[in-house]
Amino acid sequence: MASDHAGYEMKEAIKARLLSAGYEIEDFGTHSAESCDYADYAHPLANAISTGRLKRGIAFCGSGNGINMTLNHHFGIRSAYCWQDEIASLARQHNDANVCVMPARFLPEETCWRIAQIFLSTAFEGGRHQRRIEKIDRF
Repeated sequence: MASDHAGYEMKEAIKARLLSAGYEIEDFGTHSAESCDYADYAHPLANAISTGRLKRGIAFCGSGNGINMTLNHHFGIRSAYCWQDEIASLARQHNDANVCVMPARFLPEETCWRIAQIFLSTAFEGGRHQRRIEKIDRF
């Protein structure tokens, strides 16, 4: 998991719920609500996933945009901006997304919790979608 200061409280809330549900969590920060830069936490999360050390991630920032853009600059990262249940499901089913980003300032905790659960429990469908995602990291 990763966040900036604007996503810190939501990250902590969702992290606690995931830990209670039995998930293992690696928290790349931030570790306070003090102003910081999302990229400082997005890059280590992306590196852990792109090298295969971790399978999936969840990240937050105020709007979700900055941390999502940063994550998607990494080869092998398919970070999806998720604000609804169906978007999270389709991100996994059709895009094999490996990071779920949510806008902490615009979603209530219950919505973020549902989205996180959907993202972590939904399988990639493969098939025609595999061909499409193979075209993402071509350059």
